[in-house]
Amino acid sequence: MKKLVTGSAIFAGLVALAIATAALATPSSGVTSTTLVTGTLDPININVKTDDWKAKFETKGTSDVIVVENKVSPGGQFGWHSHPGPSLVIVKSGTSTLYDGDDPTCAPPVYPAGSAYVDSGDHTHIARNEGSTELVLIVARLLPQGAPARIDQPNPGNCPF
Repeated sequence: MKKLVTGSAIFAGLVALAIATAALATPSSGVTSTTLVTGTLDPININVKTDDWKAKFETKGTSDVIVVENKVSPGGQFGWHSHPGPSLVIVKSGTSTLYDGDDPTCAPPVYPAGSAYVDSGDHTHIARNEGSTELVLIVARLLPQGAPARIDQPNPGNCPF
């Protein structure tokens, strides 16, 4: 009986934590996402070297690859979130301002149209359109098979917005 009570208490605590996290989540606004294509990859182990350029890429287990187009209106933002895998992001138009939840100075890099960046995903972050034109991002995500593409996170409190 004691094990049942302890197990029930732990379960109730986890449910309360999940509810509190959801209540503290910062949802996106002004964002429209369109999935362009999805696919599944077997484990990867690649080493490529061409002259002075080289790449090493390795996964364990099956992965989902998802390519999306995100359109963000002026003043729009993705909300604080993380991902269970990395994303390659290309700025098709507009400007992406990327804030890191671990940066106490809240000093974001800014990525204009034609640039690209890697979002490692394993940290709390938010991308915002602080410009006056629509921001369009093409994003290729690599995720553990079946994992959610986005994990909502509470505002870390390091930025004034």
